[in-house]
Amino acid sequence: MEKLVYPLLCCQLTEESWLGILVGTNYQVVEKDIKSLKNSISDYLFRKYKKEDDYPYTNVIEPKLKIFDVKVRPTYREDGSQYPLPTTLKVPVIAVYGENDSGYYECFFPFLNESFYYYDTKQFKSLATHFATNVLNRLSPENINRLFLYQKPILDVVTLKVNFDRDYNWGNNNYQKTYKNLSRFAEKYPYSKAERKRISTFPEAAWEQEKVVQDIADRLLNESANILVVGESGTGKSSVLKQAFKKLNTKTKKEGRDLTFWRIMPQRITASSKYLGEWEQKCESLIQELQYVNGILWVEDISRLLLMGGQGPEDSIASFFTSFLREGKLHLVGEVSPAQLDSMRRMLPGFVENFKVIHIKELPEANIYKILEKFAAFSSQNLKIEIQKSSLELAYRLLLRYYPYEKFPGKAVRFLSGAINEARLNESTEITKKDIVKEFSKRTGLPELFLRDDLKLDTEELHEWFSSKIMGQPNAIERLSEVVKIYKAGLNNPSKPITTMLFAGPTGVGKTASAKALADYFFGKGQKKTPLIRIDMSEFRYPGQITQLIGVGRNVGKLIKEVRERPFAVLLLDEVEKADPSVFDALLTVLDEGRLVDAYGRITNFRNVIIIMTSNLGSTNQHSLGFTDTEGEEVRYHSAISNFFRPEFINRIDGIVMFNSLKENDILNITKKELSELKEREGFIKNNIELLFEEGILNYLKQVGFDERYGARPLQRAVENEVTAPLANWLLEHPKISNCKIRVAHSRRKP
Repeated sequence: MEKLVYPLLCCQLTEESWLGILVGTNYQVVEKDIKSLKNSISDYLFRKYKKEDDYPYTNVIEPKLKIFDVKVRPTYREDGSQYPLPTTLKVPVIAVYGENDSGYYECFFPFLNESFYYYDTKQFKSLATHFATNVLNRLSPENINRLFLYQKPILDVVTLKVNFDRDYNWGNNNYQKTYKNLSRFAEKYPYSKAERKRISTFPEAAWEQEKVVQDIADRLLNESANILVVGESGTGKSSVLKQAFKKLNTKTKKEGRDLTFWRIMPQRITASSKYLGEWEQKCESLIQELQYVNGILWVEDISRLLLMGGQGPEDSIASFFTSFLREGKLHLVGEVSPAQLDSMRRMLPGFVENFKVIHIKELPEANIYKILEKFAAFSSQNLKIEIQKSSLELAYRLLLRYYPYEKFPGKAVRFLSGAINEARLNESTEITKKDIVKEFSKRTGLPELFLRDDLKLDTEELHEWFSSKIMGQPNAIERLSEVVKIYKAGLNNPSKPITTMLFAGPTGVGKTASAKALADYFFGKGQKKTPLIRIDMSEFRYPGQITQLIGVGRNVGKLIKEVRERPFAVLLLDEVEKADPSVFDALLTVLDEGRLVDAYGRITNFRNVIIIMTSNLGSTNQHSLGFTDTEGEEVRYHSAISNFFRPEFINRIDGIVMFNSLKENDILNITKKELSELKEREGFIKNNIELLFEEGILNYLKQVGFDERYGARPLQRAVENEVTAPLANWLLEHPKISNCKIRVAHSRRKP
């Protein structure tokens, strides 16, 4: 028997509790004293070794403890903006370090969950400070503050006795069974019952796909084939693989074979690689260890193998694996979409040709209903939550219409799983149609009006709602109302964005406000984030900047990132004419097909997005804005747009909406709207203060808040400067004021 020594970091939390961290692993435990900590962790290591013939890997020979201070300025981050605190803190950083069995050194930051390698002991202090500073700069002030809660720790060790008697040969080299890379980067599958229950309470079933499961199992066992399961998102690729592995696992155990299955994410291989050539060494070790355990490696999102490793597909992990696949030294299984498969064949055909391709298509409607009924039966029997048949039918209909880019049964199972989790939180034993609508609204932001056929659209109320949000633009109100009517009737094209519009007209007349109003009406009922995605297209005026918009390689662009996070939203491309022409070419597919496919086959869907572009093309400096209409204004805008954009771009836009110059009465209505919104601010509501605005202040704000160059855009600033700021100063001078009415009037000094 041999001994493995693990560093154990012990930190006292209270008089009767100690925290123990097994350095280099994710395992932590709290006990009453250090002795109990060591016993608990030793028991865990022994049980894991005895049951799974596995144990955490660590190779620091003589670990040491060091605590040093790092200066950092905590920073809040929100929506891409940074708000640093005014003071710099000295944050205590705890490091465990030492030489490993490979001849170089390794340092762990247990409370930061980070580590790094180094080769010279003289470099330790500077490197440790550098790495710790980078990590701390990414943390929120709250997480930094938690680091001050721990008292001075103690470094101890725990030991595990293991048997290294089983030897394996790789060429002329003796290899001992540690499987350090396989255990570190991959997970053994199938999971145990306890692990499965911890991960999810829902079944891993491939209902109605038994023939495909058997086909995969036969090819893996009898042909030793590398398998690519190809299908659209939701068709059940992962489910059939899981069932095939379970079937093979049961069969090979009965026959006394040692076939094992391992699940891995490609990015885990390169995530901890810190020096040149390290990931290649890990891959070689991984392949060796798979051979010793007769293992099949299941790679989730296998197309990412072409992204990981080098700078491109030709020096990626996929390229590295290719020769091993050809020689039969590596057995891989993966799943991809048809678009990803086409991209892989185009970029690295030598890798793809080593696989047998099995296609999975979406099941017919009758089979989908059978799957939903089986899922409902599972929920009733195992989770004690009944799903009404009418609820299943409603869920199917809503998903069919509003998620056209995903396939059944995956999208239905995911949605119903969310509804079940919500029911369990609310301690409910039944899922009704009302619950389905509520869950769908929460996920999409769509109001019940769109989700329930029994609710009729009140066109007069619809027109009044937009009229209360948009001033002086009857054409825009009519167009937005039409979009709602078409969507409610279910007549929008499901293979395109909900609608695409170009808002044209002078600045400051309500184009952005109209986009926001449409976003609130369509998607403002359930989403936590605002349903308006606003992108300033002037940031992409040079050819090379298109990669910042749509992304390149493994880097995701701003547009793709926002739409993936909010697939139900209004996308506002502000001042679109200022973008480089290459951006318009990239948008052609988005406007026409409602999706964008990158070079690696990754699809971003825009089919539940309303795309609005704004443009000032056609504006002039001579009376284009003001309280009077300009003759030929609409003709001038249409002419400028037609001359600027190519015909194929304009033809993909559903409509051009003209915004008029504002009139005096429009400015007055906008002023009333801004002041009405001011009344609803927290400070007034909390203290039960009602604001009353006299006519004089309305006329004054109407004058100072309008500019012929910027329209009504300065009005909000005028309200803040002329009304909000004086009111704030007065309330601070009279802190006991509450439960009253305040009359706001205009004087020569301040309102």
